[in-house]
Amino acid sequence: MVEIVFSNKKPRRGEAKAVLAYGRIDKKYLSSFLNEDELDLLCRTATQENFKCKPGETVSVTTAGGKLICIGVPAKPTAVELQKTGGILYNLLKKYPTAVVFAEKLPGSKLKSSDIAYNLAFGFELSSYSFDKYLTKRKPEEFPKLETISMAAKGKVIDKSGYAPFSALAAGVRYARDLTNEPSNNMTPVIMAEDIKRLEYLGLEVEIIDDKAMKEKEFNLALSVAQGSCNPPRVAVMKWRGKPEVENFDLGLVGKGVTFDSGGISLKPAAGMGDMKQDMAGAAAVVGAMKTAALQKLPVNVVGVVGLVENMPSGSATRPGDIVRSMSGQTVEILNTDAEGRLVLADCLWYIQQQFGVKKVVDIATLTGAIMVALGTEMAGIMGNNQQFIDNIAKAGNAVAEKVWQLPLTKEYDKMMDSSIADMQNVSAGRNAGSITAACFLQRFIQKDVKWAHLDIAGMDKIEKPKPLTPKGASGFGVRLFNELMKNL
Repeated sequence: MVEIVFSNKKPRRGEAKAVLAYGRIDKKYLSSFLNEDELDLLCRTATQENFKCKPGETVSVTTAGGKLICIGVPAKPTAVELQKTGGILYNLLKKYPTAVVFAEKLPGSKLKSSDIAYNLAFGFELSSYSFDKYLTKRKPEEFPKLETISMAAKGKVIDKSGYAPFSALAAGVRYARDLTNEPSNNMTPVIMAEDIKRLEYLGLEVEIIDDKAMKEKEFNLALSVAQGSCNPPRVAVMKWRGKPEVENFDLGLVGKGVTFDSGGISLKPAAGMGDMKQDMAGAAAVVGAMKTAALQKLPVNVVGVVGLVENMPSGSATRPGDIVRSMSGQTVEILNTDAEGRLVLADCLWYIQQQFGVKKVVDIATLTGAIMVALGTEMAGIMGNNQQFIDNIAKAGNAVAEKVWQLPLTKEYDKMMDSSIADMQNVSAGRNAGSITAACFLQRFIQKDVKWAHLDIAGMDKIEKPKPLTPKGASGFGVRLFNELMKNL
């Protein structure tokens, strides 16, 4: 992991340097930290290469003092644009042992040098993530060389303490990615529950409900998903009380934690089944968000519930056509055992409302392939029962580059989930509107006085082509969104 230092010391000879060009190469601005020869060489090279200072565009030169990179940013960059700039710079600087990024405030700008430095550094942290613990034959020269990155300004040293909330959020995102990237043999429901339990050292209250207690509490739908596996299920309950004097919770988070999804008796095709180790990305997002809230000591009361199960085919597995009575008392005809995530969420949603009286609840899940058909891999789907609550979540997502798009929930779609022999069925008759009907199923477990939203993040949990803030692999999608939502509360 790259060490981030906030310093105003001059770069050492041979140390890589990076400067920002806010919409244009401002010689007066750059002269604050580049000598005359460096500035002249940079300007001549920029002209030769037709450098337009577009966001993310770079020009680099080799000076007597070492490598110098100039990167374009908007004239008035947002926090996310600076974070993405940091991500791009990491990938350019990672082959150098040490580097300095000049985060000097642009004259006339409302952004302070510290704002620039913190957001660039946050982009570095997210982009420098890698999951390589199982690579035993990787050569030392194949690993990134960058060990230390200094965020420098011309004036006094940037206050390191101001970076703490960013560092906490980066830790939450990285933790969610670690959980999601782990192979299923090393991330069973029991293992994941034990990992979550360790978060108590941060001040979180963590309760692990084992399979025996799940039966007593009637997590029947979740148990029906798990009954085909030799790995027993768990439910993890996490409570953060940032306002200990207040009993009520401001927000409830529910995550789908299917640590491996074979589809059960309704077996999935072999191609791509290995990706189903990530069917617990929703739970990982909730856990990462709860860890971040504790690290940041946010002044909110939040409870998170994640249902951890493994969905496997066996002689004891749930059969298509079985009917199960949910914790809510409603009966469900299970027509397709590969529509298992909604069953886990249904009991967890009911539990968080009944047990903790939460009036605002968000669930998050890699729930349907249909959402990828609708939205691809650019944004998650959101549905719910309160427009203002949905808008607040969408606003939070836009602010942190975790975008969501709303789909409709109407009586016509809900009717498609009716069963002729039970209160409801877990899939509709056809493939149409699969993401919407799944949300309609969940809505049947939401009490009338509760504001609820559902996030379908299938397609957002994994990155195939690296982006500035998200290397290849698990994305940790949802942690930043939930953190922003909590702060906005």
